[in-house]
Amino acid sequence: MAANPAGPTSVEDLRYPARSLVLLAGLPGAGKSTLLERLYDLRGDEREPVRGAGALVIDSRQSRNRWAPRLRLITPRARTPIVHATHVWRIVRALMRGEAVVAHTRGTWPHILHGFAWLTRRLDAELHVILLDVEPHVAWAGQQERGRVVTISTFARHCRRWRTLVARARGGSLPPATGVTILDRQAADQLRAIRFDDRERVR
Repeated sequence: MAANPAGPTSVEDLRYPARSLVLLAGLPGAGKSTLLERLYDLRGDEREPVRGAGALVIDSRQSRNRWAPRLRLITPRARTPIVHATHVWRIVRALMRGEAVVAHTRGTWPHILHGFAWLTRRLDAELHVILLDVEPHVAWAGQQERGRVVTISTFARHCRRWRTLVARARGGSLPPATGVTILDRQAADQLRAIRFDDRERVR
């Protein structure tokens, strides 16, 4: 499934076919959860996916909140696989029900994109990716602000993978996605809605 060239860097509405999975990817601290909060009136304390504007909105923070009372006595490193597995399963379950999904993802991990690309093909759905592309120092400041800072070495690995991902997307060669849109911070601030067609795609 070849990717279309990356979309415009200035948008107000993004529109997708029904039964699409839209993954919002970016460096840790880039503002993915903040953008979802603004678009869907999230509070940040939700424990379950939220329905809004014709889609199910799935933020990894929802899974983190879901497990927090039970896992507070174990280390963050031990909690991460459980939270991540719950987050991915919620996306998979929604897609299997035929729903349109907008989801936060740790998009610097290529195998995640490939996994969701495989799944959407099997379910006759589409995968679209929004890359929230901010400078590393902006993302680092975002981590400081939210109080969840990854280690310097981990962040450096994210940055290396992110540069490769964005370069491939700008060249139209990001294989897993049907379409890719790259937004810088200013463009993300201008985004007003993510919309889905009510009609089924024509096959």
